Amino acid sequence: MMKKYAMVIDSSLCIDCKACMVSCKVQNSVPTGHWRNWIKHTVPDFTQGPLTRTHFQPGGCMQCDNPTCVQACPSGATYKDAQTGVVRVNEGLCIGCGNCITACPYGARFRHPEKRVPDKCDFCLSSGRLERGLVPACVDTCPTKARVFGDLNDPDSEASRLLKSRPTMRVEAKGVDTKPNMYYLASTAPLDWAGQVQFPPAFRSMAAVVNPVVKIAAGVTALGVAVMWVRQLLSPGDGEGESSAPKKE
Repeated sequence: MMKKYAMVIDSSLCIDCKACMVSCKVQNSVPTGHWRNWIKHTVPDFTQGPLTRTHFQPGGCMQCDNPTCVQACPSGATYKDAQTGVVRVNEGLCIGCGNCITACPYGARFRHPEKRVPDKCDFCLSSGRLERGLVPACVDTCPTKARVFGDLNDPDSEASRLLKSRPTMRVEAKGVDTKPNMYYLASTAPLDWAGQVQFPPAFRSMAAVVNPVVKIAAGVTALGVAVMWVRQLLSPGDGEGESSAPKKE
């Protein structure tokens, strides 16, 4: 069965220690000045009394079922992995246009300063943690266990059980239902921070042209490598350790 990874968060447990942010940065070698996840907070209104408190809200890429970043990508480099439900980036197909960055209403993407391609949370898939049976670094290091990670297609996962037994809500984007896969138990705040989706002008027509061209180019490159490999296999052997130059009589 295909997986559908998601995160369920009890933001009332968050104490703003930022352990999730630091562990993510270390695990995924996130460059200085950038973050793959965050903690937003409310501004306390002390006119409401002495018990007013600040509410902290952990977040990150929402791994949307209707990802606008995927729609905005003209080359197919940004895609939703059918096996895991995670929105990922194929750096080899990326043309560096930045359309996906502005199309994300959650601000979950940034341009890597060295690679010059988009970077984002992928639930630590690229770091190999999930393959080793480990949860994402942010979940592992949270001291209050505010973050819960799991496969929603597995009814026995803790994330699935929480969604079935507790009311949840999601941070919604303005003007489009992205169907985010980051759920908050009971309630959360702030809720008004997600922005408008900003598609570049005529991006659909651009995608119709660039997408097949990039994929064809990638295919041609792979074919060239395969041909060279086959030629090496079929070329006459020269004997181990011997020079391939012709011998003089």
